Amino acid sequence: MTTLITGGAGYVGGHTVVALHAAGRNVVVLDDFSNARRDVVDELRLLTTPDLLVVEGDAADRPTVEQLCDDHNVDSIVHFAACKSVPESLVDPLRYYRNNLVSTLCLAEVAVERGIERFVLSSSAVVYGRAGALPVTEETPAAPQSPYGETKLMCERILTDAAAASGMRVVILRYFNPVGAHPSGRIGERPLAAAQNLVPAVMRAAQGSAERLRVFGDDYETRDGTAIRDFVHVTDLAEGHVAAIDADLGEQASRIFNLGTGVGTTVFELIDAAVKATGRQIPYEISGRRPGDIAASWADCSRAHVELGWRPGRDLAQMLTDHWNFAQRWHHMGA
Repeated sequence: MTTLITGGAGYVGGHTVVALHAAGRNVVVLDDFSNARRDVVDELRLLTTPDLLVVEGDAADRPTVEQLCDDHNVDSIVHFAACKSVPESLVDPLRYYRNNLVSTLCLAEVAVERGIERFVLSSSAVVYGRAGALPVTEETPAAPQSPYGETKLMCERILTDAAAASGMRVVILRYFNPVGAHPSGRIGERPLAAAQNLVPAVMRAAQGSAERLRVFGDDYETRDGTAIRDFVHVTDLAEGHVAAIDADLGEQASRIFNLGTGVGTTVFELIDAAVKATGRQIPYEISGRRPGDIAASWADCSRAHVELGWRPGRDLAQMLTDHWNFAQRWHHMGA
């Protein structure tokens, strides 16, 4: 049987391709390469198998999805393909609603019609918004602060409703802040557009590719005034998707799991850790808060521990070391 992975040439998607292959599953990748580099395919084939099937196409293109499911005996879908920038979604919300919702609807319809048994959604902790209490549990009320977060919550609802009305079983993974790279340094975070999240910006500052790191806000009500986030190694996240495909949901049609470390790290603490991991100074300047950003968020992952048997195995130092090694490899290659 085969797992169809949409967005499988992307950051978390690519690592999940490798993890699923290592777990013995056949994998088919569907990606439109709108924000992924085509040379990632060569790296994935080196890390998996030379005949890894990668199809260029849109997850919202129903004939393509139907053909892939029919031709390759697909029994599970892992859906990553989505626009995913909070700031960008505030500027161009309609693009986010169309891209993220239509692809999910298409995949869900095909999955139900074909009797595909397992659907795993790559969701995000952004659905929680400004949580009233920390750590965030799966029972924390969803209150997205951006169109991106709204689309993720809507996709969750589409799939949970579809599961309740069919034999499909849905696992929703709300993960926190992916960091790190494959230990080989071959795959990591290298989108076509410069990544807007914190750690890639830290790495660019350490390399001298950017004059200064911009720290968005130092006046939050946190221990040092900067925002707090839960950073989790991308390989740990990938292993969480393997666990999600294999999870026994019993009588439940769908289930939501947080994937994080349960540890909150401030921006200043992360910069200090990155200085140690890279051996470089990281100059920074304070900017104002960004729209849609929240003060603090970290996960309670006990449900994933108990029901999926999943625990993160890599700490912040390992995340930053792996991310740095990857960044340096591609920096030296001029890519």
